[in-house]
Amino acid sequence: MRYVAAYLLAVLGGNNNPSAKDIKNILGSVGIEADDERLNKVISELNGKDINEVMNAGLSKLASVPAGGAVAVSAAATGGGGAAPAGEFKTKNTKNV
Repeated sequence: MRYVAAYLLAVLGGNNNPSAKDIKNILGSVGIEADDERLNKVISELNGKDINEVMNAGLSKLASVPAGGAVAVSAAATGGGGAAPAGEFKTKNTKNV
């Protein structure tokens, strides 16, 4: 994923056909060493393609993936403890009046 993200950053920066060196520079700026095999795979798959078209094709595929909202709701409901329910926020009176 990091190679795709670096590729997209290069394209966003105006380089429509980033090279392996360009992507290595981006990854190196945040302390990541690039694996040449994976990097070359990403470049070969994306080189020469319109990134907007690639992203739109990917978005249509993601539309069928479940988001998992029910799991998040149940985890929040059973997590309990820390937060007060809406409308029940109370402050402690630390002084005896």
